[in-house]
Amino acid sequence: MLGLPADVTACLFDLDGVLTQTARVHNAAWAQTFDIFLKRHAEATGEPFRPFDPGPDYNRYVDGRPRADGVRSFLASRGITLPEGSPDDPPEADTINGVGNRKNVVLLDRLRTVGVEVYPGSVTYLRAVADAGLRRAVVSASANCREVVAAAGLEPMLEARIDGVIAREQGLRGKPHPDTFLAGAKLLGVDPSRAVVFEDALAGVAAGRAGGFRYVVGVDRVGQADELLAHGADIVVTDLADLIDRGTPA
Repeated sequence: MLGLPADVTACLFDLDGVLTQTARVHNAAWAQTFDIFLKRHAEATGEPFRPFDPGPDYNRYVDGRPRADGVRSFLASRGITLPEGSPDDPPEADTINGVGNRKNVVLLDRLRTVGVEVYPGSVTYLRAVADAGLRRAVVSASANCREVVAAAGLEPMLEARIDGVIAREQGLRGKPHPDTFLAGAKLLGVDPSRAVVFEDALAGVAAGRAGGFRYVVGVDRVGQADELLAHGADIVVTDLADLIDRGTPA
C-alpha cells in the first residue's frame, strides 16, 4: 500500500526537498549570493538594502527552478534587470548566468563542508516503491543532481535521471513547464497518465499538473500545504512515509 492510484506504474521524484535535505543548503547558498549582490546594488544606486528572504523569496521565486530562471525571477521581483550573459559566464560577471554560477560555487563549497542528508521517510518510501516493482526516476533542476544522488547513496534505488545538465543539452524548459518530468517519463518508457510526480516546490507541482500526470504528490516541508494544493497537488504530505499503508485514491 503506497497511497497511490492502482493504475500507476512509475514514480518521478524531485531531489532537493523531496529525497534529500539539500534544499536547506541551496537556500543558504542563494541567500549568501543574493545578499552580496543586493548590498552592492544598494551602494551603487543609493537604494536601501533589503536582504533575500529565505522563506517567501526562496519558495516563490527560486525553489524548483533552473538557476538562471531563479536569478531572473527573483531580481525581477526587486525591479532589477541584468543582461542574460551565457551559461559559461564566470561567477564574477554581473549577468543572470554569472550570478547563477556564483551561487553554484557557494553551493558546492557548502556541500563539501556540510554534506548531504536524506529524509529517512523518503528513503523508506523509495525502497517500498522499488519493492513494489514501480519504475523510478529523479527529476531535478539541479546541475549537481548526479553528485548529490551519489553522495546520498540513492543511486541503487533510482533507474533514471533528468537534471539541469540534461535539460540544457536537450533544450528542456524548466519548471513550472512540464518538459523535464515528461522527459523522465519518456526515459522510463511510461505514459504520464500512469506516472506520479513527487514535488515540494510550487513550480514543480505546477509542472506535474501541466504535464497531465496521473497523480501529483505535494511534499510540504515549509508550511505551504494550501499553496501546493492551489498549484495542482492532488494530496499533500509532510513526509513520504506518510503515504505507506494509506488507502488507494480514486
